[in-house]
Amino acid sequence: MKKFIKDIYPYLIIVLVVVLFRTFIATPVRVDGASMKSTLNDGDILILNKLDRNYKRFDVVVIKVNNTKIVKRIIGLPGESIEYKDNELYINGEIIEDVSLVRTGNFTLDSIYNLDEIPENYYFVMGDNRSASSDSRDFRIGLINKKNIVGTTTIRLFPFNKIGKFN
Repeated sequence: MKKFIKDIYPYLIIVLVVVLFRTFIATPVRVDGASMKSTLNDGDILILNKLDRNYKRFDVVVIKVNNTKIVKRIIGLPGESIEYKDNELYINGEIIEDVSLVRTGNFTLDSIYNLDEIPENYYFVMGDNRSASSDSRDFRIGLINKKNIVGTTTIRLFPFNKIGKFN
């Protein structure tokens, strides 16, 4: 029995390390749908960094919404006002160069939520494919509480011909 335990001990350590790594540090996540097209496509497999908690504008994040994980891009940060007018992104009244080339209709944070600015610990997210994305413009998704952000992602694993960093 001692020899058996001694033989399996290294394998138990490996399994434990893998489980801890996937649980607390990084894990694969699959893009579901066309909301992040052309940056990401349906079926792409990404590496989710669970340690990154310093979210910045235009970070691609994985969000837990109703027991589902979705991939979106942070547009607005806590304390900011958001407006899209004539396909220009305005943050606190200033034009910011948007990463998405897909047009979106005009809106303000006030017109959607009757708010002047994004509350503390909340983020405004959108898909890169603005015309086919359920995101913070939709009450079913809404503003995203920081506690519902699982982590960030910048690395694609699949498809293999597109493996590596994306932005």
